[in-house]
Amino acid sequence: MNKLMIVESPHKSKTIGAFLGNDFKVVSSKGHIMDLATSGKFGLGVDVDGDFKATYIPIKGKKKLISDLKKDVKNAEMVYLATDPDREGEAISWHLKEALDIKDSNYVRVTFNEITKNVVLSAIDNPRKIDDELVKSQETRRILDRIIGFRLSKLMQSKTGGKSAGRVQSVALKLIVDREREIEAFVPEEYWTITAIFSDFEAELEKYHDKKIKIKSEEEANEILSKLNNAFKIVNVIEKESKRNSKPIFKTTTLQQLASSKLNFPPAKTMRIAQKLYEGVSLGGESVGLITYMRTDSDRVSPEFVSETKKYIEEAFGKEYVGTIKVSKKKENVQDAHEGIRPTSINRTPEGIKKYLDNDEYKLYNLIYKRALASIMAGAKFNNTTVILDNNDYLFKATGSVLTFDGYLKVYLEFEEQKDAILPDLKNYHSNVIVANEIKKDQHFTKPEPRYTESSLIKEMESLGIGRPSTYAPIITTLKEREYVKLEDKKFFPTEIGIETTDKLQEFFKDIINVKYTANMENDLDLIAEDKLDYIKVLKSFYNDFEPLVETAFDKMAKKEAKETGETCPDCGNPLVIRRGKYGEFIACSNYPNCKFVKKQEKEIVKICKCPECEGEIVERKTKRGKVFYGCNNFPKCDFASWDKPTGELCPECKSLLVLKKDKICCMKCDYVK
Repeated sequence: MNKLMIVESPHKSKTIGAFLGNDFKVVSSKGHIMDLATSGKFGLGVDVDGDFKATYIPIKGKKKLISDLKKDVKNAEMVYLATDPDREGEAISWHLKEALDIKDSNYVRVTFNEITKNVVLSAIDNPRKIDDELVKSQETRRILDRIIGFRLSKLMQSKTGGKSAGRVQSVALKLIVDREREIEAFVPEEYWTITAIFSDFEAELEKYHDKKIKIKSEEEANEILSKLNNAFKIVNVIEKESKRNSKPIFKTTTLQQLASSKLNFPPAKTMRIAQKLYEGVSLGGESVGLITYMRTDSDRVSPEFVSETKKYIEEAFGKEYVGTIKVSKKKENVQDAHEGIRPTSINRTPEGIKKYLDNDEYKLYNLIYKRALASIMAGAKFNNTTVILDNNDYLFKATGSVLTFDGYLKVYLEFEEQKDAILPDLKNYHSNVIVANEIKKDQHFTKPEPRYTESSLIKEMESLGIGRPSTYAPIITTLKEREYVKLEDKKFFPTEIGIETTDKLQEFFKDIINVKYTANMENDLDLIAEDKLDYIKVLKSFYNDFEPLVETAFDKMAKKEAKETGETCPDCGNPLVIRRGKYGEFIACSNYPNCKFVKKQEKEIVKICKCPECEGEIVERKTKRGKVFYGCNNFPKCDFASWDKPTGELCPECKSLLVLKKDKICCMKCDYVK
């Protein structure tokens, strides 16, 4: 072996290793190997009083891996740093170079947007060096997030019931809280509609004397009804053809949004499955990356894929179905570093590889594949009909639409609602008068803007320019885990703690924790990546504004009083109160730190199923750090334990227990998947 390639994922290393010959050894860093230390002022690991030099240390548990990688580097003539093709991947490559003592002459940086043999080999033939500006941009982001996260989280923990705060996280929470308050303050306005019902269609009142009409009360509706009769004069029938074009291929945000609404996948689940499809799936013994890189803010498509897909469309559906590629206009805050999300080959159809995928992998691949295919297909065509009816100068309108050419809907109809609304042929009606069966009135009330869903929150954050494709899913996960929000009927409701945290942050940090400041910071990070802005100046400017606000908040922010339980401390007689710690709520003495009494909590035993190894019961337990696992209640006589929740069923192949693992039911010992 004289060439070493280092990637982030073990799964990716397996896929790429199959493409390369014996000259290469492909190994994995298993993600980041270094992170900011927790030493120095405020435990930031950053010299905030100097030039903002960051101190990095190995991530806990990675020392042996680093030692092994150093041995591999020592035995290699050339090291290929092949981490992900984005700023975070660039930073990981830089950490690898520094931590493994790789000389400038002994390494190259290679990136690929898809993990297929031709693309990987092409990347190896076109290497470069680490892009220092991308690294600086990512490091600036990390330092900003560390400073804000550490300083504000400590503040929230000491003054409120909140657990954490963050540069983008807290702005996302504010969006949810602000929307809730808009809903609470909303005053519904009454309005009425009047509809004429005919045998095979309906028409709604729209105008009076050619002016738009608004009906604000039942009295107004009744007055209008008194002036109408059941005979309507056909004033006009307008027919015209329209065309609906397909949408561009997915970028991260649009994939997360549609997977949420159509597949019911939370963003974190979507990204986890997409990562697997990108890194490679075994197709009959050959591991192949099925989609391009899934963290992107671009919907650009390679000319090679467009050409391949047009040929496929013509052969599969006919020449009339071939369209032109749809690409969105480039907006601000879009890095456009690489393509959108598409299949690596249009010839690898979902049905053709379904047997190699689990159910969720198939669903997501099917969605990505059909979106990409549809984006290069011709638009759908419709015949639209509008009928205008007159009744004593009150004008009613009926509309209909009939699909005449399915175009891209031939493959994408399952993801885009389309129902024909057919109107009778009134253009050639034998009389210009048509009689309604009924004319009815209906009461309505205006509604406020709806609460955010996971999909709509991601869309809003993207449109406001806050966060990045790789951050949306983790932000939403954090908000739920911190109990700042709860999801009910797929809608976000802020909790009491979430509202309190937002209010306190706005009281002292409204000039920093807001959409405009956060979006401007994203612009600054882009300018650093383009070598148009000095990152030290950005950090100093931010810190000089931020730290005085933190010090003022620590001094003046009122501390939330702990809630008394009604019990007294058995050690000193002071009231017991509910406190919130790292692993949830607990009951302790209000006289802390003079009295350190903590009440032992009676643990509710949650029984799961019978233990497969003895006569005991498998119960839910927690580690000292609060992580849930499942073990036998006969411990230590029986040492059965599992991180994954047992189902109570036995594997049909090896008779071991089946467990729920990453949304799949599988055997805890063999490869069986239910």
